[in-house]
Amino acid sequence: MRNNYNPYQSQPSFGNLKDILRNNNMLVRLILINVAVWLAIMVLDTILDLFNSNFSSEMVHWLAVPASVERLITRPWTLFTYMFLHLDFWHILFNMLWLFWFGRIFLEYLSEKQLLTTYLIGGLAGAVFYIISFNIFPKFQNAYLESMALGASASVMAIVVAISFYVPNYRIYLLFLGPVKIYYIAIFSIILDILMIRSENSGGHLAHLGGAMWGFFYIYMLRNGTDIVNWFNRLPKINLKAGNNRKKNKSHFKNVYTAGRPVSDEDYNRHKKMNQEKIDTILDKISKSGYNSLTKEEKEMLFRSSNNK
Repeated sequence: MRNNYNPYQSQPSFGNLKDILRNNNMLVRLILINVAVWLAIMVLDTILDLFNSNFSSEMVHWLAVPASVERLITRPWTLFTYMFLHLDFWHILFNMLWLFWFGRIFLEYLSEKQLLTTYLIGGLAGAVFYIISFNIFPKFQNAYLESMALGASASVMAIVVAISFYVPNYRIYLLFLGPVKIYYIAIFSIILDILMIRSENSGGHLAHLGGAMWGFFYIYMLRNGTDIVNWFNRLPKINLKAGNNRKKNKSHFKNVYTAGRPVSDEDYNRHKKMNQEKIDTILDKISKSGYNSLTKEEKEMLFRSSNNK
């Protein structure tokens, strides 16, 4: 059992950045894709500018998601491409920093597939909420025909909200403030986006709120035993390699059984993390109110956990 370690407390550290990049996990891939797209557009835009070509504007036209449904129908792929598109340096910098910080926390408790799913569907939810808002609210009647959204902000917001509601007691150190629960950071970000709807970037803040709603809804489903990632796992896999149909498929299950039914790696890890989360909550309760404040069930869970270690 851990005595002096608080799992819900973390300090920003860049000393292991090289190790993180070497891991080449889904978080690193998402960051690299965003940076690579941004660099490619900036380099090409600089070169083509010598020929009086506005390449970046063309990319926005073809990759950013429009608020106009009529234009969206002709460019449906923009519902996904917009979440990897940045033009402004500070825009991509802050988006990737938030994705890095909260993505690392996300992967401490959930899987890489869940991170990717939250990123993609969170971005899609942000685009849909942005489009619907610009088409139904009178405030945007004069703007929706020309308005377009771009950037990973909605996807990042989905990840921030998802992990903040999954482990609300997790703390990070903020300059001048000290340890702060990420739950409060998520709440503050949502309130700020609501207040900023009246700004010039109202579409961006509406997209953030759409991503936030998906992040919250995803964790709500997850806590009730439903994980949308498992839906994708049930889809039939297409084997493109000839002759592989005769080969035996490798098992995707751990040698762990519950009531005679095999448990997949993802389910096993998810249940393990959920149990660890409960233990950490009990330890946090002991540090605040003492051992006698625990219920009978909490004491039994703590006892079982200590015997398993």
